Amino acid sequence: MSKGVVFAVSASFLFGVLYYFTSLLSPLNGQEIFGWRMLISLPFMTLFICLSGDWKWVPQIYRRVREKPRLIFGVLLTSALVAVQLWIFMWGPLNGHGLDVSLGYFLLPLTMVITGRIVYGERMSHLQKIAAVFAAIGVINELYRTGGFSWTTLVVALGYPLYFVLRRRLGTDNLGGLWLDMLLIIPAALWFVLSGEPLADIGAQRPALYWLVPLMGIVSAAAGYAYILASRLLPFSLFGLLSYAEPVLLVAVALLLGDSLKPGQWMTYLPIWLAVVVLIIEGLKHLNRMRRAIKFADQ
Repeated sequence: MSKGVVFAVSASFLFGVLYYFTSLLSPLNGQEIFGWRMLISLPFMTLFICLSGDWKWVPQIYRRVREKPRLIFGVLLTSALVAVQLWIFMWGPLNGHGLDVSLGYFLLPLTMVITGRIVYGERMSHLQKIAAVFAAIGVINELYRTGGFSWTTLVVALGYPLYFVLRRRLGTDNLGGLWLDMLLIIPAALWFVLSGEPLADIGAQRPALYWLVPLMGIVSAAAGYAYILASRLLPFSLFGLLSYAEPVLLVAVALLLGDSLKPGQWMTYLPIWLAVVVLIIEGLKHLNRMRRAIKFADQ
């Protein structure tokens, strides 16, 4: 389990590094950075699923699509959904939306809980209901303050639950499905890269890009690798608990890059952060119950 904790914390740290990395790649814009990230990450992702034995899922999905061609429309939709998420992760901090994106990641666990209740009929625990009330206070304040959330916040908080639900219904909620989603993103990634100024020309102005761009791809692949390993080595509740480190780091990076909280935004962020704390408490209680159960079973 200790290895899983190390991998989970490492993944969150590397995603935070990747979030900051965008500021180092000037004059590349968010679209070009997204394109290079996809092009460099996919070979590493392919190598990982081959070494881990998960490549078997790829031909299985391919056979299912051949038998039911209509599934391709669902696969294209999941690919588009995750492409938007990966793009906005790179685009946000460069365009003044760093805090909005991080707020979306803070809201994500709560929207996942609500999605589970609505779509799958999962019951909300007492602490989850308390967390939902805190989150609702933050939501109401933001609606009152601005008339609505930033579109970037909504894309993250609502887009991922839709993505996960759709993948489960399609039966592609495995590494093979993720690899296929990434493969289908490659044409868009190529378009973003080729429509911009050639890297050779930009590199002539800033030679550091010749090693910074490949390093970004390696960091991205390493973060995904650590994240996947952590999800396999840790109990689901502990894995979810440790994942809260990522939005905290994203806020820190956004503030470091020049974003700032306006006075009225504190009543948006504080209740949502309190909701996260409540969910963390629930995760710790669930872990303690699991440990007691395992200890009892071993006696």
